[in-house]
Amino acid sequence: MDQTTPTAPAVKSRKPRAELVLESGLFHSRWLMAPFYVGLVLALALLLFVFAKKLFLAIPTVGSMNAEEAIMLVLSLIDMSLAGNLLLIVIFSGYENFVSKIDTANHEDRPSWMGTVDFSGLKMKLIASIVAISAISLLRAFMQLSEGQGIEERSLFWLVVIHLTFVGSGVLLALMDWLASKVDRH
Repeated sequence: MDQTTPTAPAVKSRKPRAELVLESGLFHSRWLMAPFYVGLVLALALLLFVFAKKLFLAIPTVGSMNAEEAIMLVLSLIDMSLAGNLLLIVIFSGYENFVSKIDTANHEDRPSWMGTVDFSGLKMKLIASIVAISAISLLRAFMQLSEGQGIEERSLFWLVVIHLTFVGSGVLLALMDWLASKVDRH
């Protein structure tokens, strides 16, 4: 005996056939985004390669590093880790929001946020990651400056301006999302 749930009876659409075909084509065109996410997975693999290379090359020099050099290495590795997290957020959320749901059959390692991040949440996670990456770059520049390494004032100025721009953009995006949530939807 078939244990499947009964399906709802088919409802005959009143739309013209051409419109139904067009809408079906538009709906299925979402799959054109899938190669973008595969490309981002490849970018994640490249980032892992760069991370491993940096770590592998640093291991023999650990004994001769001073505290500042060790901190700079750790900041670089954290920076790449945050970029990897950013890629994963975009891959998972983008694919699930715009292409198809990922069926993990309730796998125990499925991230709790997966499937729950809407476009607004995705924007906030992206800007937060970008701000963190920018802050690490700025911290790295300040560390170089404190070590007496030459860093151009102009470069430092632009790092600060770019970081403040990202912070300001994040605040404005959050404000816009908050305001949009307060407006009655029609």
